[in-house]
Amino acid sequence: MSNDNAVLARNTEHAPKNPLSSQTVAFSHYNNFSAQLPIDPVSGELVAGGIKEQAEQCFKNIKAIVDSIDHVMSDIVRITVFVKNIKDMDAVDDVYASFFTSYHPSRTVVAVDALPMDALVQIEALVSNGEGTIPNAPQAGDLIKLTNNTLNAPNNSLSTQTVSFSHYNNLSAQLPIDPKTGRVIAGCVKKQTGQCLKNIKAILESIDVPIDDIVKITIFLKDLSKIDAVNKVYTTFFPDSAIARAVGYVPARTVVEVADLPMGAAVQIEAVVSHGDGTPPQAIEDRHGLIIEANNTEKAPKCQFSTQTVAFSHYNNISAQLPIDPKTNKMVTGGIKEQTTQCLDNIKAIIESVDHVLADVVKVNIFVKNIADMAAVDEAYGKFFPDGIPARRVVGVATLPKDALIQIDAIVGNAEGTPPIVS
Repeated sequence: MSNDNAVLARNTEHAPKNPLSSQTVAFSHYNNFSAQLPIDPVSGELVAGGIKEQAEQCFKNIKAIVDSIDHVMSDIVRITVFVKNIKDMDAVDDVYASFFTSYHPSRTVVAVDALPMDALVQIEALVSNGEGTIPNAPQAGDLIKLTNNTLNAPNNSLSTQTVSFSHYNNLSAQLPIDPKTGRVIAGCVKKQTGQCLKNIKAILESIDVPIDDIVKITIFLKDLSKIDAVNKVYTTFFPDSAIARAVGYVPARTVVEVADLPMGAAVQIEAVVSHGDGTPPQAIEDRHGLIIEANNTEKAPKCQFSTQTVAFSHYNNISAQLPIDPKTNKMVTGGIKEQTTQCLDNIKAIIESVDHVLADVVKVNIFVKNIADMAAVDEAYGKFFPDGIPARRVVGVATLPKDALIQIDAIVGNAEGTPPIVS
C-alpha cells in the first residue's frame, strides 16, 4: 500500500461525460470538478428552455456527481458561475438558492463571451474530500469546514467570504465594493483594483492570515488594456512582508478579460490561500510549519508579476501559460494548434521542473479566443492527456494577453506535500 495520495478520477452515468475530461478528479482532501454545462446526460443535448432551466440542469449535474462519490452538496467549498449575460444572474440566483438553502460556499460570478455548445451558463464546483486519496487508508474523514465572514469586507447573502477545508482557504471573488456602503467605489480601475485587494486583505486578517499566504490569484478584468494600471496597484500589495520581499515572492496568477462583472465593476479578484493550521481535527504534526514552495524554471516563460508554480501542502498551483516560446520570449508561430501545444509544453516544463509529471495534473482551465477553435484545441490537448483524466473548464473570451488565441492554467497534485525545511 502506498503512503502517497493518488489521483482519483471518477465519472457517473448520471452526468454528462466527455472523453477528454473526468467529471471529478480527487487528490488529497479536494475533489476538482469539471465545469458543468446544462446538458441532459440522457440525450447529450442542451436542455430546452432559458436561463433558469439551464442553471437548474447545471446544478443537477453537479449534484449527480456529488452523490456518485458519496458526498453532499454542503461539501462544496467553492462555486464558479460563468454566464453569457450578467443580467441573467438574478434568475441563476433563484435556482442557486434552491440548492444551497442554509450553507453557502465561496463564490465567483463572471460573464464571458462564449461557452461550449452556445450555452447560457456553465457552473463549476470544488468539493471537500475528507477521506483523502491515500489508497485504502482514509486520512481524516472527520475534517470540518471553517466558514468566516467579517464586516470589514463586503457581505453577500448567497456566498461566504472564505471557506476553509484542510490546508486551503477558498475566498469568494472580491469586487471593488466599499464594505461600509455596499456599493462599488467610484473611480478608475486602479482605485477599483485597490479596493478588491483591500477586501481580500481584510478577509485574511479576520482569520489571522497574512496576504503573502496567497498561493494563486485570478484577476477578472473587463478591459485587458488596463492591465498595466492593475499591475501598478498589484505591486503595492505583493510582496507584503519582509520575508516575502526578501525572496521576491508573488503568487501564481491568471489574468482573464471578461464580458461583464456583477454591479458593473471593472475588475474582480479571486484568491486561493494556504491554511497552514489546517482544519480540525488534523493532527499537529500534519499541519504546523508547512511552507510555501515557489518555483520558476528557465524552460517556461517568466513574468515579474507571478510565480510559475506555487506549491502548498498537496497541491501545485500553476500560473496561466500563454503560447510563448521561452527561448525567444515571443509568441510561437502558427495557429491555434501550435499555440495550444506551446501552452501545454510550458505547463509540462514547469511541472517537470518540480519533479512531477503530467499525470499529476488534476484540473485544467482553458481560455480560448474563439470557441469554434476547440476542435483543434482538443486535437492537440489529447496528445498531452490521452486518458482524459484531468477535470476541465473551457470558456471563450474576447481578448487574451499578447493577443494570444489561447491561455491555459492548471492545478497539479503534490503527493509529497510541503513539510517544514529541516536544517
